[in-house]
Formats: sequence, structure tokens, C-alpha cells
Amino acid sequence: MTEVKQRPAQGYWALALRKLMRNRSAMISVLVLVLIVLSCLSAPWYAKYVSHTNPFQSNLSGTIMRHGHAVEVLGAADNPLKLGIEPIGPSGRLGPYMLGADQQGRDVAARLLYGGQNSLLISSIAAIITLILAGLTGIIAGFFGGFIDAAITWALDALWAFPVFLLAISLSVVLIAHGLDIGPLRLDASSLALPISIIGIIYVPYVARPIRATVLTLRQSEFVLAAIGIGASPWRIVWRDILPNVISTIIVFAPLIIALNLLTEAALSFLSIGVQAPAASWGTIIHDGESLIYTRPLVAIAPGLLIVVTVIALNILGDGLRDALDPRAKLRL
Repeated sequence: MTEVKQRPAQGYWALALRKLMRNRSAMISVLVLVLIVLSCLSAPWYAKYVSHTNPFQSNLSGTIMRHGHAVEVLGAADNPLKLGIEPIGPSGRLGPYMLGADQQGRDVAARLLYGGQNSLLISSIAAIITLILAGLTGIIAGFFGGFIDAAITWALDALWAFPVFLLAISLSVVLIAHGLDIGPLRLDASSLALPISIIGIIYVPYVARPIRATVLTLRQSEFVLAAIGIGASPWRIVWRDILPNVISTIIVFAPLIIALNLLTEAALSFLSIGVQAPAASWGTIIHDGESLIYTRPLVAIAPGLLIVVTVIALNILGDGLRDALDPRAKLRL
């Protein structure tokens, strides 16, 4: 007897790709994201050959040449009594301190690129963790049902009950203070694995519940009931019939979860419970520029603008993926 299946046709993914490429907004967002990623990856090259500075080392007494004159990186504040210090402002030209310096005399532009590496790395890896955990729990709960479904649903509801930022802050405060020890595994407070793990876990219910609902519908579909009727093993049905029909939902969630992770990481780092010094992220740079908002606002505004642009591009890409992978447009065998 032939197994009855209903999976996306071979031409489905090619059709979805063509639909996505015809979406001008989605393609512009992809170009913007590629540009941001490549710029951040160029951080070592920029620091070594353009800015000639170490973005992680304080430069309290350094000077640079501007317009033929030696200028202090940290000079006297521009007030009648000359009290306090004020970082050098942006030069507006490609070179050292193009975007000025922070309160420790570090090149803001170089730190911005290095910070982008950490922000994007944390957001992306945490999104992968979220999607894998959510996909597994959603599929298992929806397909097997019964006690397994009840237990998983209870755990997801318990996690869902906590406001997401409150949960992230609570976990971060505890783990940043004491680190994490799980058997032979030891994660220090400075490890990027801590914010990755925290952010990767807190959004699992927000993805797992829609996946579970989709699987519950698929579980009652004719092609799954037919596969069960002919004696196909549960895991074979999950792999051959359920997963191919759920993968598009997971893909649509990916850019949206990365955007949420980026905002969450920035919030935690701004509160000093995310990325720890000497590492940098866009959130830590905004924190560094908080006290300079009236004199050197670009220190805080520049990473904030990059976060806004990245999140908007990810959301537009998510909308484009949703349109391209619309289940109603699927071709079936």
C-alpha cells in the first residue's frame, strides 16, 4: 500500500523564492541587513587601518592631528569654569574618531562596529536556540498530545506568565552575579553564552504555541491520518509529513525573533546586565553615551539608529517571508 502524503511540492520553495525576490521592500531590507553585517565584520580592519585605535583601551591623555593641529582626545569641558572633561567630537571624515570619542577616549565608530558583531551574534544564535526549542516542543506537544502535551503546555504557560523583560532581567541579574555552573560546564559573567542562553529561552513560548496549534490542525488532516492508518511510525510521520508543513512557519518567525532578541540584548546591556566589559554591544555603547547626550549625543544616537534600522529591516523581511510562504499558496503533491 502506498503511503498517502501531503507535503509541499518540489516547486514550492522555488516559487516562494521568486515571490520573495519580486518583493522590492523585502529585497531592500536584505541589502540593508547585508550591508550592516559586512560593516560589522570589517571592524578589525577598520580599527587597524582606518582609525588606528584600540576601541577597548582607554585613551585618557592621547592627542590626534586635526586640521594641522594637535587636539586632545579628552579636553576641558566647554563651560566658563572649564570644569570636567569633554570627549573630542566627530570629524565627519573617514579616519580616527570619525564619530568622536566616548568618556574614556575610545573611538566610537570602531566600538560601534565591534559592538554590532556582538549584538548580531547574540541575537542570531539566541534566535536559533529559540526556534529549535520551540519547534521541538511545539511539534511534540501537538502531535503526541495526551500527558506529553499537557506537561509541555503547562511548562510553556509557566514561562509565558512572566513578563518577558522582567524574566530576562531577573535571570540576567542572578547569572551575571554568580555565573552558571552545570556539572563540568562553567560560564563566567563575561561570557556571551549567558545572554545568548537567557534570550534564547525567554521567547520559546511565543513561537512554540503557534507551532503547536499548527501541528494540532495537521494531526487531524487526511494525509496524516492515512499515514497513521497504514502503520507508519510516529517519528517518521513527524519527519516526513509534519515538519515539512511547519518549516515555513519557523522560517517566517526567524527574522522577527532576531529583531526581538536585538532589542532585548540592547535593553539588558544598557542596564549593565548583558554584555560585560571589555566587550561591547550597541546597548553598552548607548549606556556609555547616556551621560554625553547633551554634549556628544552621537555616542548614544549612532547605536540607537543602527538598532532601529536593523529591527525595521528584519520586520520588513519577515513580512516578505510571510507573503512568500503563505500556506494558502502552497503547491501540493
